[in-house]
Amino acid sequence: MTLATLLIFAGVFGAAAASPGPTVAALVARVLARGRGGILPFCLGLVAGDLLWLAAAVLGLGMVVALFQPVFVALKYLGAAYLLFLAWKLWTAPATSAADAAPPRGEGARLFLGAIAVVSGNPKTMLFYFALLPTVLPLGRIAPADFAALAAAVVVVYGAILVGYVLAADRARRVFTSARARRRINRATGAVMAGAAVAVASRS
Repeated sequence: MTLATLLIFAGVFGAAAASPGPTVAALVARVLARGRGGILPFCLGLVAGDLLWLAAAVLGLGMVVALFQPVFVALKYLGAAYLLFLAWKLWTAPATSAADAAPPRGEGARLFLGAIAVVSGNPKTMLFYFALLPTVLPLGRIAPADFAALAAAVVVVYGAILVGYVLAADRARRVFTSARARRRINRATGAVMAGAAVAVASRS
């Protein structure tokens, strides 16, 4: 795989990853409501989910995905249910101070696994790796070193995009300092999270 091909992949992937969707909405909503505390496991889960889809595409597991479609449908609804759970927690959360609150014990693992479930069940991600990606890369000729380069590109590009969204959302969050404003932010972000859940569940 040439450097030009890798750069083309990085550009196409970056454009797709940066476009607003359920995962971006969920990420921004949580940062607006809770700050950056505990957001790292969620971001790591999002990246890990994309790496799993990349591996499936490179290994030619499209037929396996089709055969086990009910499993991916179940993952889609599991991810939607998790987003609804987060939406309920945000809607009912008390107004907090501007300082980032540390996540409760064990929440990091739940956020990581929940993010993987959201990505695994997101049809937008599936379409990118199994419909768009083959038009950009010769998937049948990807060597292990090529896959490592692609995975590194996903980590760097997606990581930078997620950091950008987190910092922008956190900066916006710190504008609202009063308890009334924070309560409104919690409920608004809970509604956004619920909308992301509906978007994940309704896409086929």
